[in-house]
Order: sequence, then structure tokens, then C-alpha cells
Amino acid sequence: MGAAEYIFFAIIGVAAGFINVVAGGGSMLTVPALVLLGVPGPVANGTNRIAIIAQTVTATATFHRRGVKDVRLSLILAACLLPGAIVGAYCGTHIDGVWFNRLLAGVMIAVMVTMGLESRIKRNAGKTGEQLERPLQTCALMVLVGFYGGIIHIGIGFLIMLVLHRVGRLNLVRVNMLKMATVIPYTIVALLIFWAESGVLWMAGLALAAGNAVGGWLGAHVSMERGEGFIRMMFNLCIAALIVRLLWGQ
Repeated sequence: MGAAEYIFFAIIGVAAGFINVVAGGGSMLTVPALVLLGVPGPVANGTNRIAIIAQTVTATATFHRRGVKDVRLSLILAACLLPGAIVGAYCGTHIDGVWFNRLLAGVMIAVMVTMGLESRIKRNAGKTGEQLERPLQTCALMVLVGFYGGIIHIGIGFLIMLVLHRVGRLNLVRVNMLKMATVIPYTIVALLIFWAESGVLWMAGLALAAGNAVGGWLGAHVSMERGEGFIRMMFNLCIAALIVRLLWGQ
């Protein structure tokens, strides 16, 4: 790859980082971008983890600086994610070609639907607080979430939010902190598995990571008159085009 490709990845990273802040689902841009430039599915899947680590570490540090933290609960939930993530990552390294594209398109469609339901879930969550309720059910579900995240990661933030907010009855501030902090260990392990089994593109991943950092900063500081709704609309149009390309662009 040349300088032009790395610049392109950095630009995609900026867009993904910005979208992750204002709407969520930025990985639905980065992984397809890698695939559509000819990167094999497992390699694209693993390379994206580099940017995810950079983004989640930065976000977690920001929450901690503002006093929003729970190290003990973060470690417990991270430990729940790990077993499933190890198995899922190993499976993910062996999904390639047209089957990876189909899986990716299917996940993107599912995430678009669940993102549309996000506001309803928040509105109907009922009473929530700072103490985790139903810990056994929550931990069991987090193992399954880890398996999914190990395979592809896209949309895992929404799944973690669903488990912690609806089952664990935690308020959204703590959920947002925990969904960042808990994925760091499993993402590092998944990255190492992808690196060993299928390889990763370190320079492309670092370009995405740098873009994510800039995009996240922009998303946190820039406010638009039409805000999240407008971003979601444009985001969904782009994703719809990528889905069509993945399914019928062979």
C-alpha cells in the first residue's frame, strides 16, 4: 500500500470516530472500506481492532478523568467477555471471501435496525441506577456478547448497552463508560489472535486509529443544528450503499 491508501484510511477513521461519538457504529465504515480495497476479510477484521483499541483507551481515560469509573466492575465484565471473545476471534479468522462479505452485510443490516430502536430502548428502560442488578444473568449474556465481538465486533457497543442497561439496570452514564472499558482486554486478545492466524495491516490500522482519535475529538466538540438525526440519516445512506456493494459487487 502507498501513501494515498494510508491517507484514505485516516480520512475514513476520522469519519468513523466522529460517527461513533454522535451516532455509533463507526466500524461499519472502516471494515467495509478495507474489504472493498481488496484486503481479505479476516485481515480487515483484525486490522480494525487496532483502531478500536486506540479509541476505547482514549474514551476510557476521558471518563476516568471526569470521575466516571468502576475498576472492579469493569474487570469483572471484561473477564466475562474474554472466553467468548477468544473462541469467536478464532472462528473469525477462518471466515473469508464471499461468506465474510455476506456476514458483514448481514451484521450491518442488523445494526442499522437496532440503532433505530436505540432511543426506544433508552426511553422504556425503567428505573436504573449505579449498582448492577441480576449479576449472574448479566455475566452469562456478556460471555455471548464476547463471542460475537470476537468474530466481528461491529455493533458490540449496542449489545453491551442492551445487556447492562436492560438486564443489569445500570444508568446510561455508567453503561457508556463500561462499554468502552470492558472491551479493551478482549480487543487486545482478539487482535493478537487475528495477527497470529491471518495477519493484520499494522500501518493501515494505525492510520485508522489516528483518524479515529481526530474524529472522536471533533465529534465531542462540534455541534450541528440538526445534530444526531442528520448524521444518522447520512450514515444510513452510506451504509446502504456499502451493503449493496458487498452483496452484489462480486
